[in-house]
Amino acid sequence: MLAVDVGGTTIKGEITNSAGAVLNSGTVATPRGAAAFDAVGDLGAALLSDVSAEHGPVVRAAVVLPGIVDPERGLAVFSSNVGWRDVVVGNRFRDRWGMPVLIEHDVAVAGWAEWRFGAGRGFDDVCVVILGTGISGTLSVDGRLVRGAAGQAGEYGHIPVRHRDGLPCPCGSFGCVETVASGAAIARAYTARTGRTVPGAEAVFAVLDADPDARAVVDDAVDALAEGLFGVIHASCPSVVVLGGGLAGAGAVLVDAVQERFDRLVRVAGVPRVVLGEYGARAGLVGAARYARLGRLA
Repeated sequence: MLAVDVGGTTIKGEITNSAGAVLNSGTVATPRGAAAFDAVGDLGAALLSDVSAEHGPVVRAAVVLPGIVDPERGLAVFSSNVGWRDVVVGNRFRDRWGMPVLIEHDVAVAGWAEWRFGAGRGFDDVCVVILGTGISGTLSVDGRLVRGAAGQAGEYGHIPVRHRDGLPCPCGSFGCVETVASGAAIARAYTARTGRTVPGAEAVFAVLDADPDARAVVDDAVDALAEGLFGVIHASCPSVVVLGGGLAGAGAVLVDAVQERFDRLVRVAGVPRVVLGEYGARAGLVGAARYARLGRLA
């Protein structure tokens, strides 16, 4: 299977066999706008050309995209982080790679993979939050993935939590969870507070114990994330909240902080258990490969 995950910063691709073993992989920077689709085609073609013939032919593929996606019409509707609108994907990847290619929303696929096969397996009511360049996720209720009228649900990053003094969000609103709690937002907030540039949120988490400024920035991010999820918890009563994506690399520090907020502030609904995703930043690729194989999110 060929799986390609288009993120706000990088495009990642993998070819896996039927057992899930990775045969080939690659990463390229994500260009802005519709040029990202050319980069996807080039990356997939390069990976396919490098796979040894002894592994047999690659027969299916899936590409997962950020923003709003219409898989039925083959349309990338909108992505604020990458900067495209109404790009017709159609059969461009099928024609380039010579095989059936499915497209889907990146976080819908990543969250489905964590729920069905990863940290949420065995539970019917699960909220998966994918933390990275942006914040989004999935919601499973009574053993079914909630998709919503637009084909996806879980835009947790665009729940407003800073109503009076919020920063502008790429979505056009102000004070969204994503403006405070995403990896990019944490790095920006630390730089604004200290004047010191950091390569990403991981660097901020790494100095939590020694740097009061890092602690203040992360505490604010965790507060925003927890506040944004309170409504989801009270509306759907998940038994488990899975924190996945690249920022989940912070590990127990992040999980324990979110769990503490829930334990202290959730009152009417049951307090969900917060766990770390199993697949981390690879959730989209793992899910895309499974999706290509099964043909549906089931």
